[in-house]
Amino acid sequence: MRTIPAPRMHLWLMLALTFTTGINDAIGYLGLDKVFTGNMTGNVVILGMAIAGADDLPVLGPALALVGFMAGAAIAGRVLRRAGRPWTPGVTWVFAVVAALMFALAAVLILAGDEPGQATMVTVTTLAALGMGLQAAAARHIAVKDVTTVVVTSTITGLAADSPFGAGRGGSATRRTLAIVLILAGAAAGALLLRIHAAWGLALAGVVIAAVTVVGALHERRAPTSQPQAARS
Repeated sequence: MRTIPAPRMHLWLMLALTFTTGINDAIGYLGLDKVFTGNMTGNVVILGMAIAGADDLPVLGPALALVGFMAGAAIAGRVLRRAGRPWTPGVTWVFAVVAALMFALAAVLILAGDEPGQATMVTVTTLAALGMGLQAAAARHIAVKDVTTVVVTSTITGLAADSPFGAGRGGSATRRTLAIVLILAGAAAGALLLRIHAAWGLALAGVVIAAVTVVGALHERRAPTSQPQAARS
């Protein structure tokens, strides 16, 4: 772990978190009343169509998810406002809270049974969105280029615009492609796990986020001790 540069480690970890966003959005949209918990652009579009009178589209769920996401991002921004390094104890705390929240929401869904009520679904999606807001703000602080962990629209734009068919600049194509593939894979995993129970998707997201938290914290703890060795060598 000491030999892995921080930028590379952070890239891998943020890509792993991108996978969890796909899981969360699949569970929220397919299993919990058409609400995205990570992709707020989708919620804004759904909310606009619902307000205009489109059939079978929710208003309360997407609206509360937006509020929850913004609240989570604000909390993480407050916690990390004075952080001087990309990965700090504050970042570890934020990701740990998100992982714990995923496990707690999975437990709520298990207790709710196969057909959770409307109040349960709205509560779960709102709190899951809060968790994704925390995650997105922490990822923004770490600032891995082209990997926000919650959206890939800008990533797809950059990939196409800089491709040989566009400006031909190249660069970052691999990480952009991985981000797109991983959020797609996460959505597929969430949809498959939904066939068993919605809780399993959130539990898997919690496992991945917890692993990211532990690996990131351990890497940061070892990084300062490796720098003098590198300097001496």
